[in-house]
Amino acid sequence: MAKDNLQVLNALDLAKTQWYHFTAIIIAGMGFFTDAYDLFCISLVTKLLGRIYYHVDGAEKPGTLPPNVAAAVNGVAFCGTLAGQLFFGWLGDKMGRKRVYGMTLMVMVICSVGSGLSFGHSPKSVMATLCFFRFWLGFGIGGDYPLSATIMSEYANKKTRGAFIAAVFAMQGFGILAGGIFAIIISSAFKSRFDAPAYEVDANASTVPQADYVWRIIVIVGAIPAALTYYWRMKMPETARYTALVAKNAKQAASDMSKVLQVDIEAEPQKVEQLTQQTGNGFGLFSREFLRRHGLHLLGTTTTWFLLDIAFYSQNLFQKDIFSAIGWIPSAKTMNAIEEVYRIARAQTLIALCSTVPGYWFTVVFIDKIGRFAIQLMGFFFMTVFMFALAIPYNHWTHKDNRIGFVVMYSLTFFFANFGPNATTFVVPAEIFPARLRSTCHGISAASGKLGAIVGAFGFLYLAQNKDKAKADAGYPAGIGVKNALLLLGGVNFLGIVFTFLVPESNGKSLEEMSRENEDENGQVVELEPPHNGTVPVY
Repeated sequence: MAKDNLQVLNALDLAKTQWYHFTAIIIAGMGFFTDAYDLFCISLVTKLLGRIYYHVDGAEKPGTLPPNVAAAVNGVAFCGTLAGQLFFGWLGDKMGRKRVYGMTLMVMVICSVGSGLSFGHSPKSVMATLCFFRFWLGFGIGGDYPLSATIMSEYANKKTRGAFIAAVFAMQGFGILAGGIFAIIISSAFKSRFDAPAYEVDANASTVPQADYVWRIIVIVGAIPAALTYYWRMKMPETARYTALVAKNAKQAASDMSKVLQVDIEAEPQKVEQLTQQTGNGFGLFSREFLRRHGLHLLGTTTTWFLLDIAFYSQNLFQKDIFSAIGWIPSAKTMNAIEEVYRIARAQTLIALCSTVPGYWFTVVFIDKIGRFAIQLMGFFFMTVFMFALAIPYNHWTHKDNRIGFVVMYSLTFFFANFGPNATTFVVPAEIFPARLRSTCHGISAASGKLGAIVGAFGFLYLAQNKDKAKADAGYPAGIGVKNALLLLGGVNFLGIVFTFLVPESNGKSLEEMSRENEDENGQVVELEPPHNGTVPVY
């Protein structure tokens, strides 16, 4: 297949790993670092928001966000992300990856700052302003998913492409870690400067006025890495695959990649003309030909990402129980407002350090050795096993002596999510679809995942409530209980195993081989005319 491909694409596929690969990982990865920081930092400060804006005089416990407000503050960014994945994914195929890439960063910078400056004369207006900016922040974040994955896949060589795309995604782990560490630093600084008694000692004095600055600073800082990355994103050339195969500008593609790879590459405009005119590659997303060639693939990438994110974002179900069980977060009334931020940040940082970050980087190391399919299947399998192991003897785990075992099982579940489908569902859609639909299809797959995240984070939060309404969390209706919710999640992970069989293995294959862009309507490889006097690159 390689011999029939454009020389510029062969040069990219066969290039040795070099500095520009790492530059691309850092530039694309810093976007994901920012995405994770912005999406997850809100969970560090929601308790603080409740204390500041929903304090009730004389109440036994500190103020908390009402269920509908908590769902809006935490979930509105997911809704924005879903919309952004669809919109910017489509736009990336229409306008080019590079042009749209800068737009997403600017949206993220503006909305991070706007979130931190949320204003209003009442709690309701402050939360409404925060939700407005969080939605558009999510919209910008959503664009980063299809564009970062597509750009990295189109820049990478085929030997280490999986590791490069996974490394971009793995920057999420560092973003979550950075959010926790920064929150620890800020809360420690404010705690030492503005000391306050615990809530049970003096309810009003436990939340100092300066606490309002804490959450705003944590949220605003998310704009900094995005702003720093903007210049370098604008300096990146458009990917050769978009320029040659979609924009049909062979000369520009060869010129751009000659500079990047530091070799001479012939433009071969006649080959581009043949690829676009002689092959059956003009079909659109809603055509029968797309359905025939890639319909099952798209079904596989959307369903596996949807099912994975239901389980992945359901971790909120038992995170608070785990933190309390091992003494990381004591009862809220025994702390002041800033102390609570510090404790939550410390707990989430430790979870990220011990479980989240290692899982991502295990994928980076092994994805090109054992393949995407094997890692995804293994991840879903172990997630299923550990979910059922948590659910079936759930009463056993609730005893104080057994709670450390519960924490270990919990950590392993999410280690195998990250060393498994959480990474591979991001990688594969960037490899198996045609260049002119690649960003769109990745956006559709990612949006399906975000829909699963909304189901996991909020649907299961209601489902997991105690069957006895009197024992359910304040403001929530009765649910099916944590044990039944965990059994249901085990079933969701098992379905992930089943739908993984719809996803093809792309390890070691070129993007054109996977997307079948060199084939005609009958599935035959089109023989392209050889270059008349080309310069062959030296690798």
